[in-house]
Amino acid sequence: MPKSLLYIIAIFWTVFLQAQQRDFWLIDKDTQTKNIVKDSAAAVKFLDSLAQTSYFFAKLHSVENKDQHTEIYYDKGPNFNQAQVKFSDSLQKEFNYPKEIYVKNLDSLKLKINQKYRDKGFAFNRVKTKFVEIKNDKPTIEISVVPAQQRRINSFVVRGYERVPKRFVKNLEKAYLGKVYDDKNLVAINKDLQGHTFVSLEKPPQTLFTKDSTQIYLFLQKKRVNNFDGMLGFGNDKTEKFTFNGTINIALRNMFNGFESISLYWQRNPDKGQTFDLQTDIPYTFKSNVGVNVGVNIYRQDSTFATVKFRPALYLHLSQNQKIGLRGTFESSAVLDSLYTQAQDFTKKGVGIWYQYQSGSEIPLFIYNTNIRAEVDFIKSNYDKTNLSVNQLRYFVSGEHNFHLKGNHYLNLRGESALLSAKNDLSVNELFRFGGWNSMRGFNELSLVSDFYAFGGAEYRYLVNDQAFFDVFAQYGTMSNKSLNASPSLYSLGLGFNFFLPVGLMSFQISNGNQFGNPFKFSETKIHWGIVSRF
Repeated sequence: MPKSLLYIIAIFWTVFLQAQQRDFWLIDKDTQTKNIVKDSAAAVKFLDSLAQTSYFFAKLHSVENKDQHTEIYYDKGPNFNQAQVKFSDSLQKEFNYPKEIYVKNLDSLKLKINQKYRDKGFAFNRVKTKFVEIKNDKPTIEISVVPAQQRRINSFVVRGYERVPKRFVKNLEKAYLGKVYDDKNLVAINKDLQGHTFVSLEKPPQTLFTKDSTQIYLFLQKKRVNNFDGMLGFGNDKTEKFTFNGTINIALRNMFNGFESISLYWQRNPDKGQTFDLQTDIPYTFKSNVGVNVGVNIYRQDSTFATVKFRPALYLHLSQNQKIGLRGTFESSAVLDSLYTQAQDFTKKGVGIWYQYQSGSEIPLFIYNTNIRAEVDFIKSNYDKTNLSVNQLRYFVSGEHNFHLKGNHYLNLRGESALLSAKNDLSVNELFRFGGWNSMRGFNELSLVSDFYAFGGAEYRYLVNDQAFFDVFAQYGTMSNKSLNASPSLYSLGLGFNFFLPVGLMSFQISNGNQFGNPFKFSETKIHWGIVSRF
């Protein structure tokens, strides 16, 4: 506090001790702005606050005692937050500043300079100001910076859940070690871990500074990612007979703290088809960034045919959220009913590449914030009865993203497409099957058969709270089945309600789908009820 202000305060105490019950009017001599306070202590506090708002040379002008109050006239003097600023040579060189400028907010300028040095890793820089002179009632200030030591990220220290794969930590080190310690990199680290499938942050990354190092502490916790996913559907089959279908999906993940997963999937559709799928994934083989994925898929259509697929794959982690892989395809199908002529026996071998990007959602009700997958397979097919051998191309692409509109309003966009390209006529047991709960809603599970399909949809979601949300959706799709010479356009509409119960996430959905041009049938309405339980 300046000596002049201390002198003013001392004078006030001697004057005010005799008039503790009087009002005090504090009047700015230049602007005549009036502030009324009840006692001398409040008056002193007000005058002291002038220095805190950069009026360092405030001084008392006069004191007049009236019948009911005391009037105190003061002169604030120049505001040192509005000043002529001279930059040091280092600041002029570093940021190409001019030699001298006039600013109306010196504090804001100092914060900007401080942040510029923080962005360069100088976490403990000090912005110094030096009073030079008063010229034309305006202060002149010189600004310089003491940058201190530049900080770079030297290491990561894991606390809490420490049994994470070593490769996981090495990937973080590869991405960030040696980088400048700044807010941008801290936000990037936090973002990478927030969307991780197997771990979450108990609190934001913390930093320990020592004389020679900068350590980032990560307080991790293990996510509950094992899940049971069950669905029961109701609707009519092709003969208008009321039927039900069901799906069971059990996934065991990170049981051995290696971010591995084993999933078992079974589905029964209304047309008496059954699917069995087993997937095993080991992400960090031999502590490297190379992962192994092995999948076995079996589909049996009542007593007519059965198809078995075996797909081993190797992939590389491009980042925490991205994978790119190479896989083999071995497929065999056999006709079980000799009178069934729409299918034929065949074997297929091929090689393919695939890419996947996944980022988890911070909202427990949503599984992913973004989920993208693309696949291309080059296949050689051999047909037993005709001894025909042909080359085929198969692709698959899907994408999903949640957009936060505002408040509790969200928009989910999702699309999917697949194509099997071949010069020969395709039999029914090698075509794609789609439709149902996780596909084109409003249709029976796997009831749509095609060599090409594409669909997209928008789903509006309203979060009641972090435990429940309503949704309304619409989908449009198209497909092609060359063997039937059909290429209909499809639509689906519906609504649903999702909420958490002690047993897991409960989903209830009503939908209706049909071809464009066909009359709406209430009897085609599908009801799905499902539950996802994490443990």
